[in-house]
Amino acid sequence: MNGIKYLLDTNFILGILKCNPDVLANVAARRIRTDECGYSVITRMELLGFHGITKAEDTVIREKLARLVRMPVTEDIEDEVIHLRQIRRIKLPDAIIAATAYCNDAELLTLDTRLLTIMDHMNVPDQ
Repeated sequence: MNGIKYLLDTNFILGILKCNPDVLANVAARRIRTDECGYSVITRMELLGFHGITKAEDTVIREKLARLVRMPVTEDIEDEVIHLRQIRRIKLPDAIIAATAYCNDAELLTLDTRLLTIMDHMNVPDQ
């Protein structure tokens, strides 16, 4: 166990950075601490690889990510991504993020309701 309770999706981190009231209320209600939060390597690539990102935005994002735990893609995550994509129509980046949360037993915090639905089905034991 790595101590990570929450995996923050790209849009959730953007919500924090942009002071989205719904995201900030979610963080406050759960009393989320940064040491309990991780992010997928995919999220880092999505955030920092944005076309037209300014130097100031890059700096802010890097500072935020430095306070969180970077979650690498392991072979278990790869296998879960393969399985997930075999049974669902899901974009590869979303599948990697979902599998990262699932394999690390972390709650995925995202604004993507479709991804939350997929996570709900991943957490149901096989019949």
